Amino acid sequence: MAKNRKNQSAAVRFGPALKAFLLCLFIGGSGVGYVWQKNQIYELGKQIKARENRLKELQVQNEKTRRQIAMLHSPQFIELRIKELNLGLVQPQPNQIWRMVESSAEISGLPRPPAVRQLAARRSTNATMP
Repeated sequence: MAKNRKNQSAAVRFGPALKAFLLCLFIGGSGVGYVWQKNQIYELGKQIKARENRLKELQVQNEKTRRQIAMLHSPQFIELRIKELNLGLVQPQPNQIWRMVESSAEISGLPRPPAVRQLAARRSTNATMP
């Protein structure tokens, strides 16, 4: 006897449709995910490029600032500013300069004797406090 569709359960009738729907959902979701991922890669590439350009601009600006600072610290520029501002500053006379001689041990980098280097004696841990 032939089976009647009216007697089949609802799960049997909707099973193939559900499988087709899930398969389409998976393929569609994969396609959307792929496009989203490609878009993210493109956007991140743009951000990286913009930040690299900003880094180059900042490096150029830093180099200009270094040159400007070096120029401002130069003795010629300082003397020119002193004259412009009428500060009345002049080079000191040779008799106004005091020269101090350092000991040869300090100049040569040799360690100082222990008596000179020690500033205060340490108390032993066993000593009693007054």
